[in-house]
Amino acid sequence: RLKEFLNKEVDLQLSTLPDFEERVIDCSEVEQLMNSINTIPAPCAPVINPQAPNAATGTSLRVCWGLFSDDTVEYYQLCYKPVSNERHGDEQTEYTLKVKETYCTITNLLPNTQYEFWVSALNASGISPPSERAVYVTAPSPPTIKTKMIRSCENAALVCWESRDINPVDSYVVEL
Repeated sequence: RLKEFLNKEVDLQLSTLPDFEERVIDCSEVEQLMNSINTIPAPCAPVINPQAPNAATGTSLRVCWGLFSDDTVEYYQLCYKPVSNERHGDEQTEYTLKVKETYCTITNLLPNTQYEFWVSALNASGISPPSERAVYVTAPSPPTIKTKMIRSCENAALVCWESRDINPVDSYVVEL
């Protein structure tokens, strides 16, 4: 019997058209509920630390910063560029790194060069204002001793060297 029933062609027609009511849905309760949910605010601006002693080599810099609030931070955006004394210094290439910690070591830099750094904090709600900018300097590269110009006598020695740096070096320490 089931097989016979399923093989029959059934024509369903409604004798009357369905009568739907137009309803206005009040979403004010949902809106109140959504507004009452605590959202995480965008973080405050981090504070970048000045360059610490021994935080630089000829090709790297260790940059540190802090966040002096209880803001939730997913990651930091560290930006930097070389400082230029030329008039077109604003056209310098800016580099951006995504960092999870409150410090970062940047490598492949030029010796005895100033770099400007700033950092922002990010979370699901947005990005903080950038920190104040801080200038860090890489260490100079070691000088090259001119071995053919070395002279010595019983009580003295003359040692000559030349700097391989583009920027001038403030001073040298000679160790014996």
